[in-house]
Amino acid sequence: MNKGKVWLVGAGPGDIGLFTLKGMEVLRQADVVVYDSLVGQGVLAKVSDTARLINVGKRADRHTMPQEQINQVLLKEAQEGHRVVRLKGGDPFLFGRGGEELELLTQNGIPYEVVPGVTSPIAVPAYNGIPVTHRDFCSSLHIITGHRRAGQEYDIDFNALVRTKGTLVFLMGIAALPDLMKGLLKGGMDPDMPAAVLQQGTTAGQKRVVATVGTLEDEVKKQGIETPAIIVVGKVCTLADEFAWYERLPLAGWKVLVTRPKERSSRTADILRRKGAEVLELPSIKTVPLENENPLHSAMDRIGEYQWLVFTSPTGVEVFFRELLLQHKDIRSLGSIKIASIGQGTAKALEEKGLLTDLIPEVYDGDSLGEALAAELKGGEKILIPRAEKGNKNLTAILREAGASVDDVATYETVYQKSELIHVGDEIRKGSINCVVFTSASTVKGFVNSTGLEDYSGVTAACIGKQTKAAADSYGMKTYMAEKATIEALVSLVENIKATEQE
Repeated sequence: MNKGKVWLVGAGPGDIGLFTLKGMEVLRQADVVVYDSLVGQGVLAKVSDTARLINVGKRADRHTMPQEQINQVLLKEAQEGHRVVRLKGGDPFLFGRGGEELELLTQNGIPYEVVPGVTSPIAVPAYNGIPVTHRDFCSSLHIITGHRRAGQEYDIDFNALVRTKGTLVFLMGIAALPDLMKGLLKGGMDPDMPAAVLQQGTTAGQKRVVATVGTLEDEVKKQGIETPAIIVVGKVCTLADEFAWYERLPLAGWKVLVTRPKERSSRTADILRRKGAEVLELPSIKTVPLENENPLHSAMDRIGEYQWLVFTSPTGVEVFFRELLLQHKDIRSLGSIKIASIGQGTAKALEEKGLLTDLIPEVYDGDSLGEALAAELKGGEKILIPRAEKGNKNLTAILREAGASVDDVATYETVYQKSELIHVGDEIRKGSINCVVFTSASTVKGFVNSTGLEDYSGVTAACIGKQTKAAADSYGMKTYMAEKATIEALVSLVENIKATEQE
């Protein structure tokens, strides 16, 4: 058997937007993912369904697996011929013990690559408005581990650190904060030197305490800072309030769960992130083409008989045109047929196929689509609707009442999914998710299926339309509906919900 390969990949400080393009590419191709507890949930959500997962997470005093054993896991998996991604929070070579892992791989002739990650000593201060260098305040940056082995003294020359007059960043140092501040004071640092503790930087849990070396310990106790957090010491800390850009974004401090079909990237998530939200993007449903597409193929053979072709989802578009090609047909076979779409997302999917939509309802739901199309009919028209196996039956009924002959053809089914890596139910119980965004009734059902909660009254639901809201209402969620069934209106709704809850 051929030897596998290991990639040491830095996952960054938390915000998935800081995960590198190369890291994402490597992660998607992994056979095995060996991951740490500090890897952000947004990154974990991108792990392929086919990858085998090995949790080796380490926190202070809680080690799932000792480092020596982790090294052996990487070696064993690679020797068995697997593509192994060692996924680490931050950067693998900055206090990530990546060098130790490579030593064993090198000794055994295992090929490897290192994918650097955005490191927290720079990114977290940046998200808090603290430039770690500034020519008016300092000319150097020093990154120090605040962790020490049990029973041993700190291997830190505090006197030398003070003499540098540079910015000091301590990682893994919250438990040792009193000792670190005392060491700096004994080394000759002015007790009035500005200092800060930055909690969960680049995520919705981001919190900042700015004080001085002499007062920082007391301030941290007062404000209940928790790990993970970093310590920054230096005059640059005085710039935090002036330069704190991230917390001024409209959705900063909010963690939003976006549900979506597995196969489709989420423009909703992208826009929410630009607004400052930490977005947990988890597929709750998966669309699967039916094994028997003969009814659709039969309709395609008679496509010239139809006056209207109606699409109710982007997935319906993708399945239809994939099957059209498999039947050795292309868009020329559609002739003069008119096309109706349930909304802008479906219309965009059609545009990508080179087709423009003739009709889109003002309200993007099945009933409105049926009523809008019925108003265009004269009676006797033949209509083809290729869509989900369990679609809105009102659409068909409305069109038939208008005198149309309707072929309602199931082309795909919806399968509910749950994440192995992220336990959404636990996140809901802890209250760490501020809002859940639903773009269809099926995503509501998929969310419920994946969480398995007994009580959904604590879930704040932002819903794209009436049918989606009705599904969320049926489970007792606190529901809100967008003014229009568009992604932009849905994001505006989330902003309004946050503003309302903060009043």
